[in-house]
Amino acid sequence: MRIAAFQRMALFDAVDRTTEVLARDVAWAEAQGIDLALFPECYLQGHSYNKAIARRRALSLDDPALNTLIGRCASARTTAVIGLFERRGEAIYNSAIVVKAGHIIGVYAKAHPLESGCTPGTDFPIWALDDWRFGINICADLRYPYTASRLARKGAGLICNPVNLMLRPHKAEMWHRPGISGLQTCAKHSGCWVMASDVVGSNDDGWLSYGSSAIVDPNGVVVAKAKPYSEDVLVFDLPDRQHEGKFDQKAGVIAT
Repeated sequence: MRIAAFQRMALFDAVDRTTEVLARDVAWAEAQGIDLALFPECYLQGHSYNKAIARRRALSLDDPALNTLIGRCASARTTAVIGLFERRGEAIYNSAIVVKAGHIIGVYAKAHPLESGCTPGTDFPIWALDDWRFGINICADLRYPYTASRLARKGAGLICNPVNLMLRPHKAEMWHRPGISGLQTCAKHSGCWVMASDVVGSNDDGWLSYGSSAIVDPNGVVVAKAKPYSEDVLVFDLPDRQHEGKFDQKAGVIAT
């Protein structure tokens, strides 16, 4: 299975512009034979820790406008994981939607949101793609090993980790390297491949992100890492077949 992690400039309150970028990237991914493409946390509307901003930006998954936008990202081959603020009644979630052929086929809500006003998700779905199964943890979820373990126990061989490490400059510097090591810890703990997609750039308030997009194998080896301070795309071919069982970290194979 061919996967891709997109590291893109953060856009804020520019859903139409973000959708244009998404449509372009998904079309490129299809042309490259990408089976699964990952985009950053809250990428669609722009991330915020402010409760009022998150509520204003949030969209319901049955919103016709959202589904029209997603329809513009249609691809017959490439499945895309896209972060957004989601509205469910009066509750707001930091979610990631799974999009296939221009339709939303699933959603995961962040179990441990740091964003003010966001409700924790409680479900840990997985999706089948060819011979692989994948699940989603969002950013800080990786600090809690059980979130990845639950996906692994359900048969996931790949964990997608949309992140948004746009922080105050001193915190952005402080979390850049630990962000990568967190992916390695998750991979070794769960026995899964892990790929992360981060934003890069800055906002009007002076916050910035260096970009910590990476792909890590089940032994914790970083097999691909994005260039810091710039947009990038990581493409990697996972093994042809995902067997049932757990990855043997010493042998480097999946035990059947």
